[in-house]
Amino acid sequence: MLTKNEEIILEITGITNEGNGVGRYDGVAVFVAGTAVGDVIDCKIVKVNKSYCYGIVTGFVTKSPYRTDDTCLVSHTCGGCSFRHFTYEQECAVKNSFVKASFERIGKLYPEYEAFLGCDQTSHYRNKAQYPVGLQDGKAVCGFYAKRSHRICAHTDCDLQPTVFADIVNNIMDYVNENHIRPYDEQSGSGLLRHIYLRRGEHSGEIMLCLVVTSILKSKCFDGLISRISAEFHDIKSIVLNENPINTNVILGKKTVTVFGTDTIKDTMCGNTVTISPQSFYQVNTLQAERLYTIAKDYAQLDENSILLDLYCGAGTIGLSMCKGIKKLVGVEIIPQAIENAKLNAKLNNISNAEFICGDAGKVAKLLYERGERPNVIVADPARKGCDRQSLEYMAKMQPDRIVMISCNHATAARDCAVLGQLGYKTEKVRGVDLFPRTTHVECVILLTKGD
Repeated sequence: MLTKNEEIILEITGITNEGNGVGRYDGVAVFVAGTAVGDVIDCKIVKVNKSYCYGIVTGFVTKSPYRTDDTCLVSHTCGGCSFRHFTYEQECAVKNSFVKASFERIGKLYPEYEAFLGCDQTSHYRNKAQYPVGLQDGKAVCGFYAKRSHRICAHTDCDLQPTVFADIVNNIMDYVNENHIRPYDEQSGSGLLRHIYLRRGEHSGEIMLCLVVTSILKSKCFDGLISRISAEFHDIKSIVLNENPINTNVILGKKTVTVFGTDTIKDTMCGNTVTISPQSFYQVNTLQAERLYTIAKDYAQLDENSILLDLYCGAGTIGLSMCKGIKKLVGVEIIPQAIENAKLNAKLNNISNAEFICGDAGKVAKLLYERGERPNVIVADPARKGCDRQSLEYMAKMQPDRIVMISCNHATAARDCAVLGQLGYKTEKVRGVDLFPRTTHVECVILLTKGD
């Protein structure tokens, strides 16, 4: 058995869903971050468990042909971009293998796998960033939490974010330090500024700045910042304060006040004008999301007689991208503000055949079934935890011809598709789509069809 601090030579033969390389030494799995398939490394064992170990790279015997230079200065401490040391072609191959493994191992499903859709833009693609703020060596800093911790990796110029975000955040942090504004301290619960939260419309260029604070009443100290930053960055159309006084990992609180410009910003998604509020769900990679929704629409095969049910609809972007030329769209979402955004988005785009209902997906699906709704197609885009059992059962009870699932978690998607299989729906096609280059996250689109 391997022991802590033992040094070995290890060949990396696989990659885990968390982005770690894995090799075997005398039959024991050894996980090593920052490695690629084909690496042969000098490895130091740093943690030993009963059936597996963790190691670190101390040197390379042979470097993988899939390895490339990592140009980020903080990727080893930040941990957000687990695949920066891969070629992008290899990253897509690895992510495609993740999707296949989940459906075959977890779901026991063997659908047709369509060609994995990589992303044309692997940097500066995000339209949203949330920067925690803290105190380090007596100075206010912001950046990103290091992996599996609440330790702030102080860095504002992230390669995945628009370059203007770094300019805005640096300006804010200069003001915070000049005016001695206290960052929030998680241990004591003291301090004022918790997070800097930015959203940007990919097509419109409009920017929303949200400062998450422990008390809006104590936020007069930001008056100078609001006038300064709105004058310097003309694309900022909305500045809001969000109050979160609770000791929690949840970033946003319940109260939001607009202090400059509009309550929302606008963008375009699949040709539709959409409004975006701080709480709205909106895909962070707009251009790739448009390609994702096009695949989902192709799977849905809608016509002028179609009734479409869009579960977990958020601000309605998926359903609204499909509803022109169909009979009716019904969208369901549990977040009230998102439903208000969806209704406004329908109105902005002169869409009159859409109904949006606020409530839990499973409970509303049951209600729709009991009132006699029989959609031809159901689209479901749940959160990472997937669909609950009630949602799946009533999706099947409504007997749509097709169910199209969009998932950011291939493991829960495979589980849910297996349940739908027991309820009479066959998983026909699966296509992996990369919305988050350089990270371990991968989306997939699934087509399920009704059996006899």
